[in-house]
Amino acid sequence: MAKQPKVTRPLTHAQVWAALDRLAERAGLSPSGLAKQSGLDPTTFNKSKRVTGDGRERWPSTESLSKALAASNASMETFVQLLGDGGPRGGQSVPLLGFAQAGAGGYFDDSGFPAGKGWDEVALPATSDEHAYALEIEGDSMKPAYREGDIIVVSPATAIRRGDRVVVRTTGGEVMVKELKRRTGKMLELASLNPEHPDRMLDAEEVAWIARVVWASQ
Repeated sequence: MAKQPKVTRPLTHAQVWAALDRLAERAGLSPSGLAKQSGLDPTTFNKSKRVTGDGRERWPSTESLSKALAASNASMETFVQLLGDGGPRGGQSVPLLGFAQAGAGGYFDDSGFPAGKGWDEVALPATSDEHAYALEIEGDSMKPAYREGDIIVVSPATAIRRGDRVVVRTTGGEVMVKELKRRTGKMLELASLNPEHPDRMLDAEEVAWIARVVWASQ
């Protein structure tokens, strides 16, 4: 009886992108951060780019993968291992939203917890707050603290103290990341992370919610 040839299963679209996400996490970067560090457009590895508008799967190119490996000081052997990896260790998936979208309606409830549709997901270090979520920085308004492609994890349940970096949403829909200078029952004093931008003073009635930044991937 003839010996049957061994059947090798082809890699799936999901496997390749999951391995690339793990490569980014291994380097302490978001997918956008890895793309930027690789000399690519920051959106190259974004999840929104992985499927075309008509539903066709889009794969990372050999060139972009090679640049990502070089930027993260990883070998092809490492990437192959990540293809079979079960995922990040000691981490969890949290909802992810682009920072510019955070000011739009429908993404948060009245307490500042993630709500509604349109959220993505990203694997990041574990947090004790089940309502924690991530925001991807867009633009340069928060330099040098945060740059485009960085991801910050926000914890609505974590206590806030003076000197903490916080995300604040106003009743008018403005969302900002600042450092808490002072908080009273009547006002909120915030220091800008970018020296080119002014500090802010908000009346307490202007603040819809405030939450602490507990982690940043840079």
